[in-house]
Amino acid sequence: MIETRCVAVIQARMGSSRLPGKVLRPLAGRPVLGWMVRAAQSAAGVDEVVVATSTDPGDDAVADLAEELGVKVVRGSEDDVLSRFMLALEETQADAVVRLTADCPLADPALISSVVGLWRSDPSLDYTATTLVRTLPRGLDVELASRAALERADAEAESFHRTHVTSYLYDGKASFRTMGLVVQPAANDLRVTLDTVEDGEMLDAIVAELGDRAPAWHEVVDLLRARPDITGINAGVRQKKLTEG
Repeated sequence: MIETRCVAVIQARMGSSRLPGKVLRPLAGRPVLGWMVRAAQSAAGVDEVVVATSTDPGDDAVADLAEELGVKVVRGSEDDVLSRFMLALEETQADAVVRLTADCPLADPALISSVVGLWRSDPSLDYTATTLVRTLPRGLDVELASRAALERADAEAESFHRTHVTSYLYDGKASFRTMGLVVQPAANDLRVTLDTVEDGEMLDAIVAELGDRAPAWHEVVDLLRARPDITGINAGVRQKKLTEG
């Protein structure tokens, strides 16, 4: 049996239209990027973790932290994020890449493991994810793309598809074999990603209750269902549209 290699790639940069420097923001004393690296390293089926940042000097701090955390760093275009993933693909000789974003510090290693497991059970799948039918809170997303799918996207994708890396694989205009993971009861009305000051305050409140660890997704959902005072902190934040970057 040929061994397949799956690498988690965390995209991270200092620039943000709404909250600059958010990926290095402390959360319970640990940088948000550190939370993401810890979750990815804890996931079963992930062979290596890579941080993909830009060559902009402003992102030197991201690269420095990744190196301190003991993970590989690749640096490329600030806006063409897909090209950064292609660099990671070649640097690691991966057969599949898990796409994670550094502004989602409550990532659940078990969810990452489940998405990787779907692909490992059928490596002919181009794309497996929790987002095809969204049932999880915004901020717990996990996506996996095969090497062949990413290579095709790199050859064909244009415009915002290059910024969002995987959108070309599921927008319906091209044919890819996809499989999704859903949970019940649905909790896609909740938001635990970091994009605004209010998001940060909400994450602080969650971590104050759950501690400095990678929580299970259902622990986060159960807490937020029981604590409307916490969900209300960022209830007014609007999620940016895909084409807004």
